Order: sequence, then C-alpha cells, then structure tokens
Amino acid sequence: MAEASHDFELFYWPTIQGRGEFVRLVFEEAGLPYLDVGRRPKREGGGPAAIMKLLEETAGMPPFAPPVLRVGPLRLAQTAAICRYVAGKGGLLPRNEDDRWRADALMLTVLDMVVEAHDTHHPIAGSLYYEDQKAEALQRAPTFIALRLPKFLGYFERVLGANAAGKGQVLVGGSLSYVDLALFQLVAGLTYAFPRALAALAPQVPRVLALHAAVAGRPRIAAYLASPRRIPFNEQGIFRHYPELDLPQ
Repeated sequence: MAEASHDFELFYWPTIQGRGEFVRLVFEEAGLPYLDVGRRPKREGGGPAAIMKLLEETAGMPPFAPPVLRVGPLRLAQTAAICRYVAGKGGLLPRNEDDRWRADALMLTVLDMVVEAHDTHHPIAGSLYYEDQKAEALQRAPTFIALRLPKFLGYFERVLGANAAGKGQVLVGGSLSYVDLALFQLVAGLTYAFPRALAALAPQVPRVLALHAAVAGRPRIAAYLASPRRIPFNEQGIFRHYPELDLPQ
C-alpha cells in the first residue's frame, strides 16, 4: 500500500509505530494507497528531514506535531482527526451520525489511554531518558496496572457488551469501523508493554481480546502485520517493554 500513490501522504517518524500506526491501520484496512513519507529515502524527499520541513511551513494552519496527513493543500494533524478523515474516505465510519459521534468519543478515549501508557515509562518528561526517571516510573506503573488498565479496558468491554447491533463484536454500529482498529492497536501495544498484566486481566475482558484477534485476522490487516510495512514494537515508541514495570513474575 505505502508506495502506490501520492494522493495521501503520511508524515510520521520512520522507526517507531507511535501514533502514526493508528493512521496506518486505517489506510491498510480501507485499502487506500498512501505514501509513508518518513520511511522513504532522503534522496526521494523522505526521512525525518521531510517531516521537520513540513512542521516548519507557515502557509495555512501549520501542524503542531506528527502525525500529519497531507492531501493536496490540506495539512491535517492530530491522530483522531486524521483517522476519522481517512475512515471517511475508506468506508470505515459508522453509518449514522449519532454512531459517528460515539466513535469519535471512543477514539479519544483510546488516545487518552495511549497517553497514560506512555507516561508509565516517562512520568516526568518526554525530553528525559527512561533511565533519568526510572525511579518515578517504578512508582507510576503499578498504579497504572492496578487501576487504569482495568478501568479503561473494562470500559471498552462494557461498550462492546452494550452494542446490540454489533453483537458484542464491534464497538459502534453493526460493522467494523476505524475505532475498532484503534482498540486493536491499543491492545497490541499493551500486550507488548505489559504482557503479564494483560494475561492477568484477560478473564475480565474477553470481548476486547476477541475484537483484537478478529481484527488481526482480517485479510488486509493480517497481510500488513506480516509485511515489512509494520514496524516492530521497540523501546523508542509509545509502548515499551521494561520488565521491571510489569507485574512481577
């Protein structure tokens, strides 16, 4: 997908999944060709330099930070806004207006949890290394695992259970939408970062885990996950696996 067209240009850091991965998943499931600019060679106008150049532009409304989507003259920032835009182009929005608003609210809730997951390993400042705030992280992570993890995932479990139209299999409406892809990515990241905590919580969130498995098995997503386009999780992104922050063995 990533090399076929310049109609949609995604600007995000080339070595991490980060927030850009939520956007990539919508593109991939929708089957919309896009250009992942940051992952292209510098000689072809890509790489981090291209991202910084875009952020420094002053025409129109300058974007604040990656990810940024460029579609002709449009520069659109903020993960939730980009995902909704791409979902609208790719048939991944709920059908009725009320459900679209519900999906938007759920997307923002997913991203709230992304921030909290990030802050387990960077509780003081993103500009510091993990090693510079490890003591504080060791204090923060247990509260995240004990309270915030079950609160958020338990909420999504309740939403799935309450969605009669989706038979407990999707969050909004009767078919998969972009917010289901976002929950998939959230669970994937948390599974990487806190495998023991997720395993302990699993009996309480069976619908959430079933949705994660169902999305992973969708043909386009499965092909993407098996391809080089899917950047592996690593310790530079949002979801990082530091064993000392997980539940003890």
